[in-house]
Amino acid sequence: MKKIKLLLFDFGDVFIDLDKSATLNVIKSRFPNFEMTDEINNWNNQYEIGAISTSQFISYFTNRFKLNDASFFKHAWNAIIKNVPEHRMTFLENLKNSKRFKVALLSNTNELHIEQVQKNMTPKKYQTFKASFDTFYLSHEIKLRKPNTEVFDFVLTNHPFEPEEIFYVDDTEEHILSAQKLGIKTWLLNPNKDDVTQLEDKLNALL
Repeated sequence: MKKIKLLLFDFGDVFIDLDKSATLNVIKSRFPNFEMTDEINNWNNQYEIGAISTSQFISYFTNRFKLNDASFFKHAWNAIIKNVPEHRMTFLENLKNSKRFKVALLSNTNELHIEQVQKNMTPKKYQTFKASFDTFYLSHEIKLRKPNTEVFDFVLTNHPFEPEEIFYVDDTEEHILSAQKLGIKTWLLNPNKDDVTQLEDKLNALL
């Protein structure tokens, strides 16, 4: 088996803790009959790849909910975002300093969420986090999102590695399966029992 040369990480529930039910819970606290629709999912996905602007995205939902301003929606939308525990920051900095691998982030995220991440972490800590990666791919910046295999083709195009030289960590099975289709080595991390700091054990299991 070829040696792993690139570590590719998801962001949410791998490094940063998320409360994935929070946004819907906040919305339902004010609009108890709210239900997700295909149209709403499409707007969310389009926003996540930067196909629509933040102002367009906010306007859609403030109009849909008949809100006087955007504050409630922005609070609900960003309620999912928590923080990066200190032990993961230390792990990441140690990983960077070891120089054993190239390290990249590949995240489905959007402009509003990244703004909230910086507020929660503080801008300085966020920049330290970002600087720990050799490359930092956010879906709204690269215009691609998981689980589409095109996003992994994008990574392969931008890095001089074979698929089997890449080890990808994500907490979402459909993202992992897309990567596996291209021959990328993977770890489906379970946030309820796993932590990214167990990486060494997972790499040793490949040997």
